[in-house]
Amino acid sequence: MKKVGILTSGGDAPGMNAALRAVVRAGLANGLEMFVIYDGYKGLIEGNIKQVDRTFVSDIINRGGTIIRSARLPEFADVEVRKAGIEQLKKFGIEALVCIGGDGTYQGAKALSDMGINCIGLPGTIDNDIASTDYTIGFDTALNTITNAVGMLRDTSSSHQRCSVVEVMGRYCGDLALYGGIASGSDIIVTSDHPLVRDEIIEKIIKMRKEGKQHIIVIITEKLCDVHELARDIERRTNIECRAEILGRIQRGGSPTARDRVLAGRMGVRAIELLLEGKGGRCVGLRGSDLVDYDINEALKMPKRNNEQLIKVARTIS
Repeated sequence: MKKVGILTSGGDAPGMNAALRAVVRAGLANGLEMFVIYDGYKGLIEGNIKQVDRTFVSDIINRGGTIIRSARLPEFADVEVRKAGIEQLKKFGIEALVCIGGDGTYQGAKALSDMGINCIGLPGTIDNDIASTDYTIGFDTALNTITNAVGMLRDTSSSHQRCSVVEVMGRYCGDLALYGGIASGSDIIVTSDHPLVRDEIIEKIIKMRKEGKQHIIVIITEKLCDVHELARDIERRTNIECRAEILGRIQRGGSPTARDRVLAGRMGVRAIELLLEGKGGRCVGLRGSDLVDYDINEALKMPKRNNEQLIKVARTIS
């Protein structure tokens, strides 16, 4: 193996640039020629590929997003589309790929590996929804963004004795709401793992107000309900002014935290090591303080992590 490509795919996440930097520099340190693929799998089939050196990844470790851009390409599930991508790789002599992203990115990497292009997946997503790793690249940064945003909302909520319903991202994983709710001292935390029906939420708010609580923060994972409608219902049934706040894509941006930068660096170096060992169709994860790697199909079938301990903490102190 002489030539390795790198792409970022799906939703962007803080720390993707740090991972890109680590992969490029680890590859060059091992005598490999390194190539970046712009715009994820879409750029792969279009041949949007460039050879890079150390200077290409200079001064990017602190930058959010991904300098090689990202895109979604559902059509990549089609074997003929993948064949077109492989033909582009052959033009450049690229024999292996490091693919940074979420579960969709992993599926594409495994499919390419099955077609003869060794691929290693790195977990780059703010949602922390990849079961084969304790933490994904970007989760810690998004979590800090949420914690800071809720802190600022608390200031204005307190001034107006208001209830704020804060929707955070996570897709179908509640980790951002659960961790963010605990870290920010939110009063009510609602996730798919820690569900509360609307009557329970309203009863808790009424109880808090009777106990003298003047401002209330409810944090909730996206896709569980219409938070604007929930806020209107809370206000109607409690006579407490209530506003819904959707943090949205600001959670994807910002300079990655030190934790995300270190995690990205460790995983990027490990990806190159695996390729040099002749391995493909695998993904890197974190278990405790140790890096691990799994077959991608095995990783995608893993059950969601059990958050019972954190849920217990949330129920006790929120």
